[in-house]
Amino acid sequence: MEATIESRIGLKELADKVVSADQAAALISNGDVVGMSGFTRAGDAKVVPMALVERAKTEKFKIDVYTGASLGPEVDQFLAQAGVIRKRGPFQGDKGIRTLINNGEILFADMHLSHGAEQFRQEIFGPMKYAILEAAAITADGYLIPTTSVGNNPIIADVAENIIIELNISHPESLIGIHDIYVPEKQGERQAIPLTNASDRIGEKGIKIDPSKIKAIVISQEPDAPSLIVPPDEETQTMANYLLDFFSSEIKAGRLTKTLAPIQSGVGSVANAVLDGFADSEFEHLQVFSEVLQDAVFNLIDAGKVDFASATSITLSEELGKRVYENLDQYADKLVLRPQEISNHPEVIRRLGLISINTALEADIYGNVNSTHVSGSKMMNGIGGSGDFARNARLGIFVTKSYAKGGSISSIVPMVPHVDHTEHDVDVIVTEQGVADLRGLAPKERVPLIINNCAHPDFKEQLWEYYNSAVEATGNAQTPHILNRAFEMYDLLEKTGSMKK
Repeated sequence: MEATIESRIGLKELADKVVSADQAAALISNGDVVGMSGFTRAGDAKVVPMALVERAKTEKFKIDVYTGASLGPEVDQFLAQAGVIRKRGPFQGDKGIRTLINNGEILFADMHLSHGAEQFRQEIFGPMKYAILEAAAITADGYLIPTTSVGNNPIIADVAENIIIELNISHPESLIGIHDIYVPEKQGERQAIPLTNASDRIGEKGIKIDPSKIKAIVISQEPDAPSLIVPPDEETQTMANYLLDFFSSEIKAGRLTKTLAPIQSGVGSVANAVLDGFADSEFEHLQVFSEVLQDAVFNLIDAGKVDFASATSITLSEELGKRVYENLDQYADKLVLRPQEISNHPEVIRRLGLISINTALEADIYGNVNSTHVSGSKMMNGIGGSGDFARNARLGIFVTKSYAKGGSISSIVPMVPHVDHTEHDVDVIVTEQGVADLRGLAPKERVPLIINNCAHPDFKEQLWEYYNSAVEATGNAQTPHILNRAFEMYDLLEKTGSMKK
C-alpha cells in the first residue's frame, strides 16, 4: 500500500501532509462553510465526514455543506442525522436528510446545478473555509485528479481557503485521462465555451491546485455507494417504447435522423429504464451529453449504440460498477467527465441541440411540471440539473408513471402545487399511458392530449370534469382554472388517502 500511496502523490513536498481522518476532521470548526466533492453518490468525500460523525458524539457543532449534487450515506444520512449539518445545498437524494429537511431541522438551498459555481465565486453562501475533495492522484505537475465525478470540485478548490484531500486508492489509476477540466473566465471577460461536440476536449487533465492550501491528505479505500436505480419494469418499458416511437415520428417528419441528437437523461430509475429501451431500437451512433452516466449508458456503449458519452459523474449499480472499473481502459476513449458548470451549461446545451429526458413527480393538464415537492410542501430531492436542460434543450421531455402509491395518487392533476418547469419549458410528456407532444400548442389544445394520452384511466373523468367546469366558470379563458377547486384532488388525498372520488 505504501508504494501505491507514494505513486499517487506526485508532489513529494505533500508527503508530510498525510494524517488520519480524525486529525483532518479536527481542523473544521463550528460554523464553517464546507465544500465537498461528489455528484450523485459518486466521487464524494467519505472518511473525513465519518470522522466528523464520530466527533459529533462528544462535541456539538454545525457546518454548512455545499457539493456538486447528492452524496452517499456518509454525509446525507449519517452526518445529517448526527446533527452536524445546519444548511445543505444544492441537491440531496437520501431519505435521512430529506426527513430532517422536511421537519425543519436542516435548511436546504435548492438550486439549478449550473448556477452553483457562480454563487460560490460571489460568496453568496459566505466564505468557504474548507474543501474536502476526493482524488485518485495528485500529479507531479500539480494537478488534482478527481475520481468518478468532477461536479463543482474545480470552483470549490479555487474559492476554499483550505483543502483536505481524500486520496482514494481504491479507484483505479486508469481514471487519469478521462477528465476534461475547463473553467470559464470571470464574467464580463468570459469567452464562448469552445465546445461544439460531445466528444470535444477543451480543458486540462485535472484541477490545477495551490499546494499551500492543502492542509491534510487522508488515505481512503472506501468505494462509491452504488446507485439506487431499479431494473426496468413492464410500465417503464412501455414508456420507453412510446418515446422511441415518438423519435421515429420525428425522423419521418425530417426533424431528426437515426443518430438523433445528443441525449441527456436525468438521474433515477425511470429515466435510466427509458434510456435502456434504446438497446433494441433502430437508432445508432448515439452521443450522450448529460450530467450523470448511469447503467443504461454503459449498456448502450457495450451494445454498440452509443459512440461517446460526456457527463460530470458516473453513478453505477454495484454489479455494473465492478465490470466498468475493472475494464475502464475499454471505455476510456468513449468517455469524458467535465465540471458541472460545463456539463449543465445553458449555452452548450442549446448549441448542441440536446434531447433532454428528465423525471417528473407530476404534471398538470396544461403542461406545468413539479419535480421537487410532494403535495407542494415536502421536498423530495431538488431540481438538480433538470431546469438547466429542459429550458435550453432542443426537446424537453418529462417522463413519469401516471400514478403513484399503488394507484391512489394521480401524476396528472388540474394544477401542480409547486412549479419547477413551466409549460414553456415542457415539450413532451410521457407516461405508460402514452405521449403528449405539446409543442406549438395553446393551453386549451394541450388539455386533451395530456388527459387522454397520459392520465391514468381511473382519474380521467375527474380531470375532464374539472376542466369543463373551469371553461364554463371562466368564459373559456386562455387558461381555464377555478382557483378554489384547483387542489381538490390534494384535499381528497389528505382526507381519505386517495385522490379518487
